[in-house]
Amino acid sequence: MVSLVLSGPSPVRLRRQRVATRPGTVLRTKAGKVRSVSSSSSSSSSSSEINVLAEAAAASCEIDTRERQRARSTAIRRENLMHVKEALRGGVFEKDAGETEFLQAVDESLSSLAPLLVENDSYIDILKRLLEPERTISFRVPWTDDKGKLQVNRGFRVQMNSALGPYKGGLRFHPSVNLSILKFLALEQTFKNALTGMPLGSGKGGSDFDPKGKSDREIMNFCQSFMTELHKYVGSSCDVPAGDIGVGGKEIGYMYGQYKRILGRSDPGALTGKAVSYGGSHMRPEATGFGLVFFLNEMIVRKDIAPSLAGVRCVISGCGNVAIHAAKKLMEYGAVVMTLSDSNGTLFCETGFEESDISSIEKLKEAKGRLSEFDFWNSGRMQYFDGMRPWQIGQYDVALPCATQNELEHGDASALVRNGILAVAEGANMPCTPEAIAIFENNGVHFGPAKAANAGGVAVSGLEMAQNAQRLLWSEEEVEEKLKATMIQIYDQCESGSRILGEHGNLRRGADAMGFLTVAAAMEAQGYV
Repeated sequence: MVSLVLSGPSPVRLRRQRVATRPGTVLRTKAGKVRSVSSSSSSSSSSSEINVLAEAAAASCEIDTRERQRARSTAIRRENLMHVKEALRGGVFEKDAGETEFLQAVDESLSSLAPLLVENDSYIDILKRLLEPERTISFRVPWTDDKGKLQVNRGFRVQMNSALGPYKGGLRFHPSVNLSILKFLALEQTFKNALTGMPLGSGKGGSDFDPKGKSDREIMNFCQSFMTELHKYVGSSCDVPAGDIGVGGKEIGYMYGQYKRILGRSDPGALTGKAVSYGGSHMRPEATGFGLVFFLNEMIVRKDIAPSLAGVRCVISGCGNVAIHAAKKLMEYGAVVMTLSDSNGTLFCETGFEESDISSIEKLKEAKGRLSEFDFWNSGRMQYFDGMRPWQIGQYDVALPCATQNELEHGDASALVRNGILAVAEGANMPCTPEAIAIFENNGVHFGPAKAANAGGVAVSGLEMAQNAQRLLWSEEEVEEKLKATMIQIYDQCESGSRILGEHGNLRRGADAMGFLTVAAAMEAQGYV
């Protein structure tokens, strides 16, 4: 991997260095030795040497204590997890043994929830039901291409949980789509929707159809065929799909048109992500990216990483809807956005992209172009790294993985930690592998999980549903204000959940706890259904 040496540390790192080098501060060197920063040259005297040794001993003792506590907590958590998995024997781990992504999501949630489940046996019974979708629908989608040739794809809808409200979750059109991926996304959606505080159940759907390289007519033909079957299972009080990877405003429009045509009436609340011209909401395209930055800002300020996002160096993966709008909002806050990427490589700018750069990249992607085609040579500020992800190219303060699941792996996390990463907030769904998350948490990197940090999309979808029900259209400013308030509330929920688990400040475990407890209370009240 290529590693760039940047021109100098960021303002955030300089600030932390100034704090760390105040007189009397104990620092640990790379060699593992402890030294004390003194305010006078008399530190060579014997009394100063004694003080240094005493401080070193105290620091070493504190580190050993923390490590023992961490080892003890890990052992207890592992024992609790084994107990829970034993209680779930014969369930998802055996029945869904081949569904890798779904079981990964289950494992990650159980690692957080184990203390709650061990303390309350009734939660085990609730969990058994929660992990089983209420309904899974699979269907064929026949359509004709521009040559008049028949094509057949497979369509899905996983209606995961309706305890809090109608099923709610996106549709993904991508060749990788299968039942395992959709069940993992639906499970994540269950806790994510609960954290918003809105009356939203959870679901996810899509198809292995690939819109890349298809004409508008071919996409319309597919969308109309897809909705011809899906319309039987959706509606404003039943199941409300939205967009996801491969499904933007155009695809939503084609599907809603077919839905309305079949029903013979208007039901704008049946889909979200619509254009404003026919019942959509302002800010829906921006929602996930903007929401991610609002959540990150809370992390940065409340964790005392920096007084604001101004000057914070950010690495972003992806260049789709989430990545582009996250970059825009970060730049509004004064952050330095250093990368965008696609499946072919990474575009890197050490001094940070400018607004005109982001606008040009956005237009390029709308035209189905690749970052390698971007005219970065003339700027003299950018470099393109073919075949590389952004994580090991430069030095950053904050990482925002916004591309796809499991994109940030063990080696990437290790490189980010070595280069001084301070915080990670997930913009995509489950973009960090379990091994990567463990590296971040074991090294004190603040971590914002996807089910909280990227909830902005479903939050504004919920706001769109509310506007549809009232036949209203709120202004951009009003929607953005409500989105920001929701993301701050979600952050508060994560902190509260971490305290319930006795792991104060662990936002990942806190998100799982509060999401589960919210859904569990509703399921318990409604009986065995």
